[in-house]
This record gives sequence, C-alpha cells and structure tokens, in this order.
Amino acid sequence: MEFSSNEPIISTHTNEYLYSWSELKSLLKVGIINSNTMTAFAGFWLALFYTGSSLSQYWHVLLVTLIGTAFVIAGGCVINNYYDRDIDQMMKRTQSRPTVTGTINIFHVLTIGIALSVIGLLVLSLASIQTALFGLLGWFSYVVLYTIWSKRKYTINTAIGSLSGAVPPLIGWSAVEPNTGAIAWVLFLLIFIWQTPHFLAIAMKKVEDYRNANVPMLPVIHGFEITKRQMLIYIICLIPIPFFLHQLGLLFIVLASILNIGWFVLAIKGFYAKDDHKWANQMFVYSLLYLTIIFFSMIIITFPSNLL
Repeated sequence: MEFSSNEPIISTHTNEYLYSWSELKSLLKVGIINSNTMTAFAGFWLALFYTGSSLSQYWHVLLVTLIGTAFVIAGGCVINNYYDRDIDQMMKRTQSRPTVTGTINIFHVLTIGIALSVIGLLVLSLASIQTALFGLLGWFSYVVLYTIWSKRKYTINTAIGSLSGAVPPLIGWSAVEPNTGAIAWVLFLLIFIWQTPHFLAIAMKKVEDYRNANVPMLPVIHGFEITKRQMLIYIICLIPIPFFLHQLGLLFIVLASILNIGWFVLAIKGFYAKDDHKWANQMFVYSLLYLTIIFFSMIIITFPSNLL
C-alpha cells in the first residue's frame, strides 16, 4: 500500500532568516545526532584498541570523524523532516515541528539539510575516503531507502531504517583502520539488531499516531501480538553478540549477557502484560539504558590501553 504526500506547508515566519535554537533543535533531531555520534565514537575507540593504537596518534582524526558524522546525521534528519512534513502534521508527537508549524521556511529547511549533508561528507573525507563513503551509505539508507522509499509502503520499514543507524560504528572504525574486519561488523550487527525492538516499542506507544498518518508500522498493520513476537526474536539474536567481543574481557561478556537476559525476560512479560502501552514504554526505556551501558562499558574497559 502506498501513501502520497500532501502539498508543502508554506512558512508563515515573520522573519525568514532568524530562527530560535528550539526550532533548529527540533529540526535537527538532536537526540538522534547524540546517540549516533556516540556509537561512531565507540567504533573509533574500539578500532584503536584492536589495532593497538593510541588516541594521541589519532586525536585530530577523531575530531573530524565526530564533527563529520554529526553533520551528516543532522543533514539526513533535516531532509527527513522536510519530506515527512505532510504526515507529521497528523501525529501529536510531531505536530510542533517547524516544518509543520511553518516557523521555518520550507525552502530553508531543504537548503539546511543539503548543506549539512554535503559539509558532513566533506569533513569525513578528511579522515579517509572510505569513512566518507560509509557516511554516504548511512545517509542514503536513511533518506532514500527509509524516508522516501519504505516508510510509507512496507511494515519492514523499521528494519530498513535500522541500516542507517548501524553505520556510525563503521564510520568511526574506518577512520582508524581501513580494513573493517569482523569486529567492526559485529558492532554494526549489534546496533542493527538493537534498533528493531527499540523502534517497535515506540511504534506501539504511538500506534494511534501512526494509524492516523497511514504509516504502515508493524503494530498498525498486524497488531501488538505479532509485534511482540518480532521484538522477542530480535532480542534473542542479541544474546550471542557479546561472545564475539571476548577480547574485551570476561567483565564485558557478563555485563552484556545480564543486559540481554534482562531484556529477554522483559520481552516475555509482554505476552502477559495487561497494559501494552505501559509495557512498550518499559521496553523503550530499557532499550535506551541497554545501548548506553553497552557502549560506555566498551569505552571504559578499553580506556587505559587507548591512552598509552
């Protein structure tokens, strides 16, 4: 099933060139930028550890990698807001975005999105051409494959969108080591798998919003029970991941395994939950804590060796 865009929303901003930080913050999706930049840093940091390199050798590369990553992600988010302005006006959680309210000129939105994307890719190229290509892959996955192609057509849009969110560790890793070996792809796989239960939890929480906007999210089309099964399957797929990172030590394996078991137990409880929305919110919060603890523990465990 396909959904067509409405006519562009015209800006009514009284001064087209002066925008507040709150407006720009909403446009840029700062939360997404922060989380993806964090995983790019983790990829960079682990590449230092696995190659026996020191931060003192690569601090300038780290700087351009993080700045470039943030700009590319910001550019993709802005273009996403530009393209989705018609469905955003139908959902409560997105009705205050400046692309909906018209507080930012829609032509300026597109210009900002393109400019941030191009600048970000150019900055990433200072690290390496391969790093810039990974940045372009992430941008293309989010803007073209997810936003433009799959979001309004298929229930697998969540999995397709997960490709872009899994790319930042590859960006970070390639800035240090061009040979993106097995460990880099394990990080990619970890985030790719993590994203589906995370975003399906959001889809369950906001199911009426997505239904009103005719976005074919899994809980909208197939209901909560099928969605819960999908979430459980992805969480089970996370269980062996820590063992591929055994060089980080027993402490990491134990910590990550405890987090996986905890998420698995919470997912099982979903089949007996009386309040699906409350359970979905618990899954959402747990997913955020999961990712934060996993990646911060990676960084802390390898911190001493990377400073030598």
